[in-house]
Amino acid sequence: MLGKFTKVTDYFSDMGVPPQAVKSLSTQFRLFSLNPSDILLTQGSQQDYGYFIMSGILRACHYGENGLERCKEFYFNGELCFLYSSWLKGMSAQYQIEAITAAEVIRVPLNLLALPSFLQAKVTLLQQQLIFKEQKEALLLLHTPEQRYRHLLQYWPHWLTKLNNIQIASYIGISPVSLSRLKARIKS
Repeated sequence: MLGKFTKVTDYFSDMGVPPQAVKSLSTQFRLFSLNPSDILLTQGSQQDYGYFIMSGILRACHYGENGLERCKEFYFNGELCFLYSSWLKGMSAQYQIEAITAAEVIRVPLNLLALPSFLQAKVTLLQQQLIFKEQKEALLLLHTPEQRYRHLLQYWPHWLTKLNNIQIASYIGISPVSLSRLKARIKS
């Protein structure tokens, strides 16, 4: 089982955590195999874990009382999936984390990020998140739907091969019909 945790050890080591510090805490990691629609964190519950994705795709999604769903983010292989705001504020999750494909994840206790040996990883994760969120904000606020789609084509082409039109349209803030028209216009 320790071999499965090598990617998590490498992930944190790349952020400055001594490999031995990660290995010594690996008894707290848990490997899970997920089916599509399996829920890792229910909306409104307390978040205690992040999920390192070995394979598959996860998403964070908010479900409104009127049945409307809003997708906040998609998470792919090699990423650590958790809700930063819930973690930092210690508040209930505003989003549900769920698998959208079959997936294999390693559950990592978020309290590890409070340990002195994980301080550099915590800072690195926060820096990455801030940059990503500012880029996403600029993408959604400063660009047309076509520019948003072209951004995905250029920078995240794997999203377009792994997500369906409904998921892509939701993320860039347009309807699936509008996305189909946009794709047809770009093709011609």
